[in-house]
Amino acid sequence: MEEKSYKEYLNQITTFIFDVDGVLTDGSVQITTSGEMLRTMNVKDGYALKTALNEGYSICIISGGTNEGVKKRLSILGIADIYLGAHNKIEQLNDYLNSNKISSENVLYMGDDIPDYPVMKRIGLPCCPQDAVPEIKAISKYISHKNGGKGAVRDVIEQVLKVQDKWNGNFDAKYD
Repeated sequence: MEEKSYKEYLNQITTFIFDVDGVLTDGSVQITTSGEMLRTMNVKDGYALKTALNEGYSICIISGGTNEGVKKRLSILGIADIYLGAHNKIEQLNDYLNSNKISSENVLYMGDDIPDYPVMKRIGLPCCPQDAVPEIKAISKYISHKNGGKGAVRDVIEQVLKVQDKWNGNFDAKYD
């Protein structure tokens, strides 16, 4: 049986789930003298997350990290379902899907490293940034041409919303 192209999954996506470090950030951490760990997020990813929320998509964050600054930034964007300190991500995934009655085939998950592996095997459209580890690339149905923290999240959200005619930046379609 021929494997479906990732584009054939885009129409059924209703839910986006993202890891943080290496996906919403570039995976690097700046450590201050007080020990605080600082991360950088891309505003274009933020715009896409906000747009998806405004269009009625579900968005969930599942991360092993526990940075409160990350949680605050994502909360400001309107994301309510944020699981931090998730060392067994499959538990948080199952809890989120069950409590929101979401079918795994309607989920796009983007991860970049080994802790994301079990979750990515369980959902409909596993994706990763260009700079993900080889094991994650091997199970991804789509590998973004963008690196983590450099627009990979915007890339996948924009593709789904464009296919479903919900991308508000799709000016060619609106002004032809």
